[in-house]
Amino acid sequence: MKKILIIDDDADLREIMKTALGRAYQIREAGSGGEGERAAVSFVPDLVVLDVMMESLTAGFDLARTLKGLPALRGCRILMITNIDNELQINYKAEAGDPDWLPVDDYIVKPVDPMGLKAKVDALLA
Repeated sequence: MKKILIIDDDADLREIMKTALGRAYQIREAGSGGEGERAAVSFVPDLVVLDVMMESLTAGFDLARTLKGLPALRGCRILMITNIDNELQINYKAEAGDPDWLPVDDYIVKPVDPMGLKAKVDALLA
């Protein structure tokens, strides 16, 4: 069974994502960037679902770069969850996958639609 690590400081959103994904995947969750990094190293997920804004405005960006740099996580996919594209006018579709600026495989905008999340996760792990 494929493994997913959900890193988000919103416990309610983590619960929604766990409910949407839990039947098909093994799930672990973390509520902060630091906790998420430690969980990623011990759990070695196939996919990380990562919030952008946690302890700071750039916590998710920073953690994505850190995770992609860890040898044990080289094959790990990252799905970023955000609502700041509307606030900051960042075109994630153009930036996603840039190994230096935003080394993520895809993104999804809040509010998270559970069916849309599941479809993106399934596609990334196919």
